[in-house]
Order: sequence, then structure tokens, then C-alpha cells
Amino acid sequence: SDGASSGNPGPAGIGVVISVDGKTVKTVSEAIGEATNNVAEYSALIRALKEAKALGAEHIRLRTDSQLVFYQLKGDYKVKHENMKPLHEEALGLLKSFKKVECKVVPREENKEADRLATSALKNIKAGRDGRSDEFVIGEESPSSTG
Repeated sequence: SDGASSGNPGPAGIGVVISVDGKTVKTVSEAIGEATNNVAEYSALIRALKEAKALGAEHIRLRTDSQLVFYQLKGDYKVKHENMKPLHEEALGLLKSFKKVECKVVPREENKEADRLATSALKNIKAGRDGRSDEFVIGEESPSSTG
């Protein structure tokens, strides 16, 4: 997962990549309104956890390039900002709903696809698009293919 903002705060977007056995099964690229980069990072993580849960995952490997989010979830850093506390609590609650979670902070270069998706959401905002989700699930028929 990855979050991005243009300004801090500013227009923000999230990127999520969900893979099973090395194959991407779902991506999310979505504008989330105005937010700080840290709020965008948490929002991306929360969205990733919700999507994984909806897909029936019980064991997950979570990858983020946000050291702040990683170390706050791990308990090494305190959550000081009031606007971050609800996001932190929601993320912890979602993490606890899985049977097994492996969480790792990765270098930005190992998070390129999620970063691309988050940045794409920002580009859509700047281009004047409505910021609707640019999302797909492999294996589902699109409404246009049925008709």
C-alpha cells in the first residue's frame, strides 16, 4: 500500500496492490480528498486490509514504505496527532481480524506499483477528473462486457 499527497495537507491519493501467489488480483487507485501524507498512508493501509478481508484472506503479508505507519503499528512510535489516532485504532483492529499478519517496511523502490497507483490518483485530480476509483478485479465481468 502507499499514500501520496500534493502538499501537506493537500489533494491525496491511495494505491493498493493485492497479490496471491505472485499474481495481482486487485488494485486500487483512488483520490481521498485533502489529507496529509501520513493520513494518506494510513488510508491506503486500511483500504488494503479491508480489500484483503473482503477477498477472504486469513494470512497476509503487508508491505508499506511508510516507516511512521509501520513503527506506530508495531508500537515503537507513539501516535501523537489526534487526527491519526482513529486511523491507527482502525488499522490495529483490522490487523487483529486476520489469523496471521507479516508486516514489513520496504524501501520505496520495492513499492513502485502501489506508489504508481497513488500518484495516478493525484494526477487525475490535477487533470480535473472526478477522482473516482480506478479499480478492477481480475476474474469478474465488467458491466460493459455483459451487454
